[in-house]
Amino acid sequence: MDATTALSPDLPAAAAVARRDAAVRAAVAQGLVGQGAPVAALLDIVGIRRSAAALRSAFAEVTAAPVLHAFAVKAAPLVPVLRLLRKSGLGAEVASPGELALARAAGVKPSHTVLDSPAKTPAELRQALALGVAVNADNPQELARLDTLTRSAPTRSAIGLRVNPQTGAGSIDALSTATATSKFGVGLRDTGAREWVVRAFLDRPWLTRLHTHSGSQGVPLDLLAEGVRTTYELAEEINQLAGRRQVDTIDIGGGLPVNFDSDSEAPTFAAYARILQRTVPGLFDGRYALVTEFGRALLAKHGTIVARVEYTKAAGNRRIAITHAGAQVAARTVYAPQSWPLRIAAYDAEGRPKTGAAVAQDVAGPACFAGDLLAENRPLPLLEPGDIAAALDTGAYYFATPYAYNSLARPGIHGFSAGTDGGVRFATIRSPQTVEEVVAESGGEHIRTLDAL
Repeated sequence: MDATTALSPDLPAAAAVARRDAAVRAAVAQGLVGQGAPVAALLDIVGIRRSAAALRSAFAEVTAAPVLHAFAVKAAPLVPVLRLLRKSGLGAEVASPGELALARAAGVKPSHTVLDSPAKTPAELRQALALGVAVNADNPQELARLDTLTRSAPTRSAIGLRVNPQTGAGSIDALSTATATSKFGVGLRDTGAREWVVRAFLDRPWLTRLHTHSGSQGVPLDLLAEGVRTTYELAEEINQLAGRRQVDTIDIGGGLPVNFDSDSEAPTFAAYARILQRTVPGLFDGRYALVTEFGRALLAKHGTIVARVEYTKAAGNRRIAITHAGAQVAARTVYAPQSWPLRIAAYDAEGRPKTGAAVAQDVAGPACFAGDLLAENRPLPLLEPGDIAAALDTGAYYFATPYAYNSLARPGIHGFSAGTDGGVRFATIRSPQTVEEVVAESGGEHIRTLDAL
């Protein structure tokens, strides 16, 4: 971000903050968070719709060819959210039978669905091929499996192959998928691998797509673009040798990182599309259809975890606020705080933003281990019992994929819209889990099965 941008008011961000503040206060007033519901999650539906529109517009500016924007379901496996995105013009990228079932339940068409995974079973592949879901094979053994399946039954599915450009890692190793030893795809720099890929396409006229995905959070945009360029050059090579446009679609994955430092949405989809256009101009001349697989970049900025402060104390002269949000809703932050720091906003017991001098304090969760912290030594207005601690930018990969430590119940998730008059409307996305459901999920129906052993 240059100095001019930094000094300019970010009007969309300011509007998003106003909607969030109004939603927190309304959530308290309506009892969605409080003594009876000590933790809840809020999703800004206006923000999600705007992000989906921004994604579609960004790529429409650089190519006239068809583009399928397939939302990465793992980022928010919630049927109402998938339906919202479908109605906003997006499809779905799935990586398991469960995710495919969620996409189907949300009404996503098979032709707008892409199946990725490094461990697809024969049954998963048969189902995808029968439905007409696009499939990206991960490795030579899976491609051989597809040889057999496509011979045994016709399919409408588009079939591709995932390649690893091996262009290097970003700042978070676990999310860098274009390293020399990544478990995903065929490593193009391995001895003989590129030649094998070319021959695999020439031998299979039905293989028409190339797929790449270099990583996500922590991977710089130029590295993402370099992976796409490598894949485009491979497509050009295959098509030249085939004497026809066999590869007609390039799936560029997702991976746009998210700014977790402020309310500003940066980098934008438009900025990434322009970088891609400069790096790989041939990709956008209309010869190739595109698929994208964004997840975090679409939803992260639009989610907030709100948790009641139950107790406060001091230890070692540091203030500690004990809340109801910890590892069960923010496992990545708790276990890898350097890679996944979260901003915390302080609200009073009525849901109004707190003011006052900043005091260094820990914001701790309810789980029974010492590292269950959302923030450590963080300067915030002093939190007190009954206040609300809000974990920001948590719309993707946080409360939607809970961690059942201590058998803590999953929180309710509520979508909201806030009008210009300050009024807030809520709709339930996922009901709070009951303790009875916790018991049932933990084998309660099989209570006596061990008695006979």
